Amino acid sequence: MLFALVWLSAAWFGSWCWNPNNAVRLFAAISIVERHDAAINRFEHLTIDKARFGPNFYLDKPPGMTLMALPFVMLADAATGDRADDKVLAAEDASFDRYMKLRLWLAAAAINATLLALAAVAVMDIGRRVTGSVAAGVFGALAFAMGTPLWGWATTLFGHCAVASLLVIAIRLILKGTSDDRGRGDAPLAGLALGWALVIEHSALIFALPVGAFALWRMRGLARAEASSVAIAVVAGAAAMVPLLAYNLFAFGTPFRLGYQGVVGWEGMDQGLFGLTYPHLAVLGEVLWGTRRGIVWVAPVLVAALPGFRFLWRSEWRDLAVLALVGAVVAFLYNASYVYWDGGNSTGPRHAMPAVAFLSLALPSVWAGGGCWVRAGLAALLTGSIAINLTIAAAEITAPWSADNALIDGVWADRFGPGYLRTIPNEFFGFTPWQGLGLWAVLAAITFALLLSSITRQPHAANIYRTDGAARRS
Repeated sequence: MLFALVWLSAAWFGSWCWNPNNAVRLFAAISIVERHDAAINRFEHLTIDKARFGPNFYLDKPPGMTLMALPFVMLADAATGDRADDKVLAAEDASFDRYMKLRLWLAAAAINATLLALAAVAVMDIGRRVTGSVAAGVFGALAFAMGTPLWGWATTLFGHCAVASLLVIAIRLILKGTSDDRGRGDAPLAGLALGWALVIEHSALIFALPVGAFALWRMRGLARAEASSVAIAVVAGAAAMVPLLAYNLFAFGTPFRLGYQGVVGWEGMDQGLFGLTYPHLAVLGEVLWGTRRGIVWVAPVLVAALPGFRFLWRSEWRDLAVLALVGAVVAFLYNASYVYWDGGNSTGPRHAMPAVAFLSLALPSVWAGGGCWVRAGLAALLTGSIAINLTIAAAEITAPWSADNALIDGVWADRFGPGYLRTIPNEFFGFTPWQGLGLWAVLAAITFALLLSSITRQPHAANIYRTDGAARRS
């Protein structure tokens, strides 16, 4: 039920297919599928995000999202008989706009929505393992997937949602793989998740390092034979990088060239390491609580993670508490170090989205450790966060760069209030935007009711926050 609710909510809404980040990834996928060529020369006039090597233009991003989009571009081509060669290559052309819109929706629903739903289930399982309460896990999962801008990013081909989701999935596999119920596939799957995150966004390496250190720490007491899974995970992670090298060889003639090396028109990328320098305190403040990009305004439920660290530490899951805190701090400092820290058109600090993966680890503990009044407050905070992110996902996650307050000016005033929504019913089936939103509300309410019903039927484990410590585990 949790998977269904999150997937439905992410797949139901769309994003603007002509956003340069969406468009350039689609252009590369279309070129590979329809012309067996990675160059996007015929599309380059339609995006400001591109790389140039010699006379040719290419995708300037890591290729992970594009590679995952390939089968869905093929599926759309086969189902409709359409090809880009048959279109007027202009954003103003209605036929080409429908062509792009369909392929974006298919790819986003199959990739980002699915990964977000899987990650929500992973957060629920982590919460259950840590607290013994399924309800606490569901609270953390809903906060992660629907109470933050990850919901909005799931409607796009940006890599933020996928990377955050893969980080959570890897952490869940590590916890399971170092517990009594470990399976033989846990280590290689964790390695694949972290390795593929790097293919989607190269910056994921920065966030994967704390996760890797966490895995080594968790395995310190395992027998030597079982500890060999570390090598298995490393091999699996390296195997996930093979498609990146293959794409580079296919596109550039060498496996060791990155699209970022040929970025056109973004001189800031020449600073430091592809735009990364050092954390700026003023920028950090903007990322955390600034009205233009501050995460506290678009995901207030994450504030509950602060006491969550304390609960985790006291429950003897101290290694998880350290991972959650370190990972979140690293993500925010990374965003504060990037020359284009505001992310251009964005609602919230999009480059800090991996922080959501780490902060979500601390949320179930707050629910499990609180009394009735605390839980009522947390439920209200979660409801408000979901309402905020519903408007973001339904209207547009990429609020205009010029908006002084992305949420109020860019989303509510410019998009949601006037009814400029992107739902599947109104984009493809002739419904009005409000009808499309209302239909989602009905389906989501039914699914949520079934989810609550299933929670009440779960067996209750000992609450480690309500005992004398006998039920605690490390």
